[in-house]
Amino acid sequence: MIGIVDYNMGNLASVYNAFTLLGADVHIENDPDNFASYDKLLLPGVGAFGDAMAHLREHGAGEAIESFAKSGKPLLGICLGMQLLFESSEEFGEHEGLGLVPGKVVAFDKSRFDNPSLKIPHMGWNEMFVAEANPSKLFAELPEAFYLYFVHSYHAVCDDRYAIGKSYYGYEFVSAVQNDNIYGIQPHPEKSHNNGLKIIENFINL
Repeated sequence: MIGIVDYNMGNLASVYNAFTLLGADVHIENDPDNFASYDKLLLPGVGAFGDAMAHLREHGAGEAIESFAKSGKPLLGICLGMQLLFESSEEFGEHEGLGLVPGKVVAFDKSRFDNPSLKIPHMGWNEMFVAEANPSKLFAELPEAFYLYFVHSYHAVCDDRYAIGKSYYGYEFVSAVQNDNIYGIQPHPEKSHNNGLKIIENFINL
């Protein structure tokens, strides 16, 4: 049984529909007291990091997610949900994250772009390059590079030992992470057709 954390940050319908399409027993859950009853937990989200963390902390969901992560059961963060897994973010100030993956979230630095005409946010289809030195079951049966759909203005910075996927937009950045049972992916698999559905299927089968 898979729980999708509902904390009022984005439309969960497309995520829910992708999981049900693959036959998963999935529920949208807004009561932190129930998180521990699930076999896997999904943390989606669209919006600002600080607002998201404030909502999670205010309703006790942050502590419940941290406890779930310590249980060893699989936890997946998508888009903003991935960014919340980190220790901090510089989006509209300095904000503390869940601290489940060492690292931080920073804005795209246009001064580093090899193509100054690139716009922020990074929006649209782009490649995910699987880290050969750090293979993950999340990308099982997928090629070394494949396209997914991105929408974001901030990206993660972390040690390569946590990076299971990288992408390129102006410069190389980390677009997928894993810390033991904790997974994060910056693009939206639920909007990424067959490649995205394969990632969701792999998470279901962990």
